[in-house]
Amino acid sequence: MAVNFAPSVVSYIVRPNFKNKIDGIDLMQQLANGSIKVVFFDPQYRGILDKMHYGNEGVNRGQQRSALVQMPEETIVQFLAEIDRILSASGYLFLWIDKFHLVEGIRKWLAGLALLPVDMITWNKMRIGMGYRTRRKSEYLVVLQKRDKATRCNWKLHNIPDVWEEKVEKITRMPNQSDYKRI
Repeated sequence: MAVNFAPSVVSYIVRPNFKNKIDGIDLMQQLANGSIKVVFFDPQYRGILDKMHYGNEGVNRGQQRSALVQMPEETIVQFLAEIDRILSASGYLFLWIDKFHLVEGIRKWLAGLALLPVDMITWNKMRIGMGYRTRRKSEYLVVLQKRDKATRCNWKLHNIPDVWEEKVEKITRMPNQSDYKRI
């Protein structure tokens, strides 16, 4: 699929269908309004971490997660505004959230945007995680659609289940040469 870049952008900055290293906001600012049909967004939010003040972040557990650059809510809202701008009419945003954000709500992130929640898919990780009262086994993919008065449902597949099960095994070591010889 061809991507329509904004006419004022030098074309060599971002190459379509190539692994580019660029800030997400900078990338989206190079895309024309309404030029993208689907976006997947998995923000590095800190909502539950900031609320609970665990204090041992990155020390004994969560080292890989804590090494990622965390996104303040202002950055998430900025990303969503750019996604709203580049999505075509009736385009879809698939937004990964955790239970904290599902319960607390994401409406404030969407204030003033044309993105409306239309569905949700649950990922059952089949492995218990952290939790203050109940332990988390799931994450959620909120399906949002860019809507205007003329938009009708354009979802073509009707056999997609709303719960997906996939157990992700914990990696305890990096593969070495002997592993490749066995293949």
